[in-house]
Amino acid sequence: MNLDPLDELPIHQVPLSFAAVGTSDHNFYDRCIYQAVAHDGSTTVLTGLGVYPNLGVIDAFAAVRRGEREWAVQTSGTRPADRTAQAVGPYRIEVVEPFRQLHLTCDGDEHGVGFDLWFESEYEPMREPQHFRYGGPTDRVLIEGCRFAQLGTWRGELRVDGQTIDVQPSSWTATRDRSWGIRPVGEAGPQGRPDARPTTVWYCWVPLRFEDFGVHLMVEEDADGFRTLNYAVRVWPGPTGRRMEQLGWPEIDIRYRPGTRFPEGATIRCTTVDRRDLEIELDCTTAIPLHVGPGYLPADDWSHGMWMGEEWTTGRTYDFGDPDVRAKLPWGSIDHLASARCDGQQGFGIFEHASVGRHAPTGMDDYFSVAP
Repeated sequence: MNLDPLDELPIHQVPLSFAAVGTSDHNFYDRCIYQAVAHDGSTTVLTGLGVYPNLGVIDAFAAVRRGEREWAVQTSGTRPADRTAQAVGPYRIEVVEPFRQLHLTCDGDEHGVGFDLWFESEYEPMREPQHFRYGGPTDRVLIEGCRFAQLGTWRGELRVDGQTIDVQPSSWTATRDRSWGIRPVGEAGPQGRPDARPTTVWYCWVPLRFEDFGVHLMVEEDADGFRTLNYAVRVWPGPTGRRMEQLGWPEIDIRYRPGTRFPEGATIRCTTVDRRDLEIELDCTTAIPLHVGPGYLPADDWSHGMWMGEEWTTGRTYDFGDPDVRAKLPWGSIDHLASARCDGQQGFGIFEHASVGRHAPTGMDDYFSVAP
């Protein structure tokens, strides 16, 4: 194995060269996703980049929804020799100042989407608990992830379908997460003995930025409502000097659209450290499914970590009025643009939700159950 230029720096954490990662699992990943939400609900952007060292792949995506249409650019290639380069095809991420300012560009206009955007933040990143999920007949580890989330603003320009949209901090909110570890990526490996147990998924991931503070929570429950992951915090901009505040065990009451599992809104009840009730009321407007365009599983056209060749870029459009597209929506996670109220302040962000299979607390008995 060759050495890597990073090996010259005193930053090692395992007895390996930086040319390798600390596991041979082909599902090792290192990825980011950014959300940009226009406060008027007209436009939502999801974009991100991932590296899959044991697959030799780097890829990225940019998806924009306006009305009932979504435009997506997807690009993939060979993982570069320079491990610090976050660039593939027409897509680039430059870390100008860690956790404070990042520059994202996409020159995929010929495929429908381009942008020149600056992510800026005064909020410290929020380190979520280590995320484990088990499955299969042997209850093997499916997900072992380290993640942080962050709130901020966007400025710059977005280009979609021949139009240029001015993006300013006063009218756009930024959320993002950065994670790495183990999760299913690339082509599926050997499945072995089949698992007779039905797969169930129920979780919420909710970063929200209000006028003077931010709130973030991540909740995951099993089919019986047993909570396997719980994280809820309130944060303030760094210059205030205020420490992050834990918000206990949030209760989430989702208002599902009748006949579906798509949330129209939710009421989230939290508890502050001084035992005061803190309630968040939010409405969901437009949305982008992570598995329709952005490439998250169970995408059926392209998904992260797949080998697409040395250089590959394509553009796709999706019509949410198309029955074939709508039929895909219930089977994965969806990022809903959220307009929220909390403690007398207006806020915006993301209500990411997945509900697949049985979930007793919400009255879902099987894969095909929906809200009355």
